[in-house]
Amino acid sequence: MTTLIYPATFAFLAELAENNNREWFQENKARYDAAQQNMKEFVQALIARLSEVDPHIHQDISPAKCLFRIYRDVRFSKNKAPYKTWLAAGISVDGRKLDGPEYYIHIEPNKIFLAVGYWRPNKIHLDLIRQEIDYNAEELHTALAKGQWNWTDLGTEDKLVRPPAGYEADHPHIDILKLKSFTLSSEVPQKTMESKDALEEVVKIYSSCLPFKNYIHQAIDQ
Repeated sequence: MTTLIYPATFAFLAELAENNNREWFQENKARYDAAQQNMKEFVQALIARLSEVDPHIHQDISPAKCLFRIYRDVRFSKNKAPYKTWLAAGISVDGRKLDGPEYYIHIEPNKIFLAVGYWRPNKIHLDLIRQEIDYNAEELHTALAKGQWNWTDLGTEDKLVRPPAGYEADHPHIDILKLKSFTLSSEVPQKTMESKDALEEVVKIYSSCLPFKNYIHQAIDQ
């Protein structure tokens, strides 16, 4: 079982970034297949380890269902490059398609990051998460602190400018309530991902986010 990302996988992705066209990709299809297999086996090992610490993750989750396609949808994009220049996976009970908290891993040369949480929850879940924060923000702070995180570590990509409906601007937790995604993320050096310690380092980071992830599960009763 693969417990690291091979240097050859990063080399393929680096060259793809410089040759993002169908002709080059077809000529190097075997290298892509090898990189994809490396990612699949790493995700499979990751699922097995996460199942030991997170009851929401089961060993029988298919790693293939967790992997994102490398092919870009260029129909409505000015960027017509046909391929993504990274490999990625979302790990949850429903692979990458869950409406709920999940683990995310992004593999790109010199740009590896991990994320945990609920990205862009549907309206019902978003309302429930905000309600939980309104009623029980102290537990959120406690959950973050258990993993040595702080509320300021939460991603702000989708933060509202104005308070969400039903909340006043002077609410003591208004900066958290303005969020539209609830995620923590951490970068990992490429050398670490290429080492024998890669799997354990990823699991260590994910485990630090687990109390926060459980708080989101609790909020949406999942």
